[in-house]
Amino acid sequence: MDDVLLSDSASDTILIVDFGSQVTQLIARRVREAGVYSEIAPFTQAEEAFRRLRPKGIILSGSPAGVPEEGSPRAPEMLFEAGVPILGICYGQQVMSHQLGGEVRPGHEVGDGGEFGRAYLTVTQDCALFDGLWKVGERHQVWMSHGDTVTRFAPGFEIVAISDGAPFAVIADEKRKFYGTQFHPEVVHTPDGGKLLANFVHKVCGLAGDWTMAAYRETKKAEIRAQVGDGKVICGLSGGVDSSVAAILIHEALKDSGTDQLTCVFVDHGLLRLNEREQVETLFRDHYNIPLVVVDAEERFMSGLAGVTDPEKKRKFIGAEFINVFEEEAKKIGGADFLAQGTLYPDVIESVSFTGGPSVTIKSHHNVGGLPERMNMKLVEPLRELFKDEVRELGRELGLNDQFVGRHPFPGPGLAIRIPGEVTKERCDILRKADAIYLDEIRKAGLYDAIWQAFAVLLPVKTVGVMGDYRTYDSVCALRAVTSTDGMTADVYPFDAAFLTQCATRIVNEVQGVNRVVYDYTSKPPGTIEWE
Repeated sequence: MDDVLLSDSASDTILIVDFGSQVTQLIARRVREAGVYSEIAPFTQAEEAFRRLRPKGIILSGSPAGVPEEGSPRAPEMLFEAGVPILGICYGQQVMSHQLGGEVRPGHEVGDGGEFGRAYLTVTQDCALFDGLWKVGERHQVWMSHGDTVTRFAPGFEIVAISDGAPFAVIADEKRKFYGTQFHPEVVHTPDGGKLLANFVHKVCGLAGDWTMAAYRETKKAEIRAQVGDGKVICGLSGGVDSSVAAILIHEALKDSGTDQLTCVFVDHGLLRLNEREQVETLFRDHYNIPLVVVDAEERFMSGLAGVTDPEKKRKFIGAEFINVFEEEAKKIGGADFLAQGTLYPDVIESVSFTGGPSVTIKSHHNVGGLPERMNMKLVEPLRELFKDEVRELGRELGLNDQFVGRHPFPGPGLAIRIPGEVTKERCDILRKADAIYLDEIRKAGLYDAIWQAFAVLLPVKTVGVMGDYRTYDSVCALRAVTSTDGMTADVYPFDAAFLTQCATRIVNEVQGVNRVVYDYTSKPPGTIEWE
């Protein structure tokens, strides 16, 4: 986030120091669910973030690194001298133990292969983290994921819970209000994890828990105004919830400036859902009266995608072409200083480590990774640290109706990543119709709001069929539907056979070019939600 000083009330903040864990953002979610504002800072910027935020507590995240490894991350020493409570999670517990005089060794050196997955700990002493929740002698399920082991804890700490694989499962220094958990309280697989984190922010740090999305809205508006000043902003709309909420938030932040600082650009690249263009024009022109430019770019995107089958090349072409279009439109309106996008945290973490560190790239996202040097524009990404459900909440706070806010996620590259193989206009038209039928049946069954995301995929596979007395040789359509809260993990939606049969019947009968329908039963992980 930008270096914007918050008000005194906003200093009721928890600073989360990120060492590169894939689940660091879940810590922020749990803290926010406890009604306390939190910000994440990479360990390399933690000292600056502390001085800016003046937080009332610090949480040290997990990490793919090991404390004994040469060059592994460390927390700034000043954090331990600042006089505020600290909670170390997994690597955070280990690095705190190491930096304060304890010892951490690789598990294989001490005859311990680590501890991964579900585990059970036993409470051995009372501590503030357990207040009103866990009692001495009780056993509780937690989620472990560590290969290294604390072999000697730092002076001042006591062991307050143990597990079979972690003799230092929870440690506490009540005098300094320093705590460490070897397990991950932020993940859903630790049933009481959210309550433990709530105990830390409320009972240890003394925060009231009265932060709301309304407060986040006002904080972000102030940050947008401070970043943009009197500059012009061009916002890329995809038709989805994320970019729309970002645009409306920026509009609200800048609308009293006396000039039209914000112009939205909607690129019709031919990869949209049925009637997407009309819906976006109605919302932004008629309801919000935000300047909107609609660019008909179907031909240039289709020609650029011709012959491209590799999913990463598709994504990168679409991302680059979006930037080209935005650059052209910025020149037409007399130049722009900023490009606004609806980038979310799951996009960021799948594309590049939040810290710029060593986490693995799963797939590129068209709206992640910065701008070409030739463009004299800076990015405005007010949703970059939010998950989808938090964006929906912010959208409701901004006054968007539930029908729009509750729409299923739609990827920036659109139908291109739902058509494995080559993308053509003909294949897009086939998929558009099949997808619309599928969603229509979901709505008719009253299931739309129970599903996180549902969509059709047109496979690069043809199969033999029979329609009437004639042989057909047409495409296969796959249907996908998942439940999730944040898009980081997802389970398959368990449709009954009658529903899927009805969908298949309609698609085969009404969509020329499809003669077979299948259902995708893969969860995330191991699969991603989208097919490419």
